Amino acid sequence: MCDGRSAQAQLDGHHSRRTFRTKVAATAALALLALFGAVPSLTAPTPASAASVIQLQQIASGLSSPVAIAHTSDSRLFIVELSGTIRIFDAAQIQPTPFLDVSGLISYTPGQERGLLGLAFHPSYPSTPYFYVDYTNSVGNIVIARYRVSIGDPNVADPSSALILLTIPHSTNTNHNGGQLAFGPDGKLYVGVGDGGGGGDGPNNAQNLGVLLGKILRLDVDIAAPYVPATNPFVSTPGARGEIWAYGLRNPWRFSFDRSTGDLLIGDVGEGSWEEIDVQLTGSAGGQNYGWRLMEGNHCYNPSTNCDPGGLTPDSLEYDHSAGDCAVIGGARYRGSIASLTGSYLYGDFCSGRIWSAAQGPGNVWTSSPLLTTAAYSLSSFGEDQNGDVYVAGLSGGRIYKVVAASVGGVSTSPDVGTLPRATPSSTSGLDGYAIRAVAGMLAAAVVAASWAWRRRAGHAG
Repeated sequence: MCDGRSAQAQLDGHHSRRTFRTKVAATAALALLALFGAVPSLTAPTPASAASVIQLQQIASGLSSPVAIAHTSDSRLFIVELSGTIRIFDAAQIQPTPFLDVSGLISYTPGQERGLLGLAFHPSYPSTPYFYVDYTNSVGNIVIARYRVSIGDPNVADPSSALILLTIPHSTNTNHNGGQLAFGPDGKLYVGVGDGGGGGDGPNNAQNLGVLLGKILRLDVDIAAPYVPATNPFVSTPGARGEIWAYGLRNPWRFSFDRSTGDLLIGDVGEGSWEEIDVQLTGSAGGQNYGWRLMEGNHCYNPSTNCDPGGLTPDSLEYDHSAGDCAVIGGARYRGSIASLTGSYLYGDFCSGRIWSAAQGPGNVWTSSPLLTTAAYSLSSFGEDQNGDVYVAGLSGGRIYKVVAASVGGVSTSPDVGTLPRATPSSTSGLDGYAIRAVAGMLAAAVVAASWAWRRRAGHAG
């Protein structure tokens, strides 16, 4: 994901029927207003309040396709580069020596989704000196591996310490690998796995409990192989894989646990029309079916009508592609230094760069508000530091940004990403009733998305 065009394919690579519409949208952006995307179904859109306006403050640049941000118990940020390295930002600069380099083990081609995808540290790190990575190997299969930090140098891992925990066959298509790793409040490792790629999940992997594709897995890394907790929901189901925690997912590219409540919030990238956020409350016993490929968001996909046989878990938030959005980037429940954002779930979209703030109401009903509209920076991931402050990875220029409170007038501290004026009501502004003025950055984002989309082959666009 080192440039906008290849980055879209790497993250999203997914939307087989969106290409023509995206190209047209990019051309139209020369003259039309850029509209906020639709916010969750069943709720009315709410404009961002003055107290919640943010900006993105650039803290690092020049990285090679940053796709994930992780932290341990100190001030360092660990940044995953798709090309196969993990770099350390030490609160002042990017360390010149990589923390880990697995570029010789992975399959990585600019313009595709394969590579080094995820990172998580053991909950007891550094006393338990292990961390875990998710990558696609030389033939495209997904690998979950454990490494340890080197003895005597906390800024360098031991490359010879690798232990492969799990390999998932995924050699047919290059897209929909998932890649998120996160430890839950139960101390178990949760793994996001895409549906196997192509378009429309032809094999129906996401609904098949006999394969690991299209799932979230739950592993106990502190027991012996195969690392399956006895409390996983399908361990006693004939023909099912015991690693599965939840299913019916298309490409759960990024998810996170709320550090205060333990809730799991999942950003699942849609096929061609709808993006969704799924919220699993803490204490869940697992086993949820989030609907893909029967449903895309809360809408029938295959079949196109009468698609819910019962037992599906509806998404908590969704938005469509009518305003230039294309791929949800799951974020984090904010627990950092901006008091007005406390408890808000921040998430965004790759193509538009929009960031939303979602609030949880009674009965686990969520409402969403537009929080920030940015110039072209190709949003690829969110991450947190030890204090709960939130960071954003941008593929354009290999930049990392910190979410900070907006300065007076909303002027950004970054040369290429800023806060635009808050949305105001418009009677012609599309689904959510709010519009913003088109700016050069939004045009650039649309052109990037279109140039990517136009070159996708239909058979590999899903």
